[in-house]
Amino acid sequence: METLVATVLIVVVFMVASMVLNTLFSNSISQNDQAIRQELLELQYRYEHQILILPYYAEMGTWQLEVTETNWKGKDKTVFRAVHGPSQREMEITLEHATN
Repeated sequence: METLVATVLIVVVFMVASMVLNTLFSNSISQNDQAIRQELLELQYRYEHQILILPYYAEMGTWQLEVTETNWKGKDKTVFRAVHGPSQREMEITLEHATN
């Protein structure tokens, strides 16, 4: 009888550990946005070297990318934005232009 109880306890402990590791792995995969960050930095580089034509709109997987120029409170800004479709997570890089 003790052997059966010990076996059940071991199985339950390993099941819980497996479920926790699965959740951690799943979250780390779904929260990985390194490729999008790299794409935004590449777009910024292309903009700074006058290769990128604005406004710029693109899709990368489930992400919507856009680069636009705007004037806010008298300052010209270029906004590099990426929005994840399913979760509506947003990443943004803003460049302020020096006024002459």
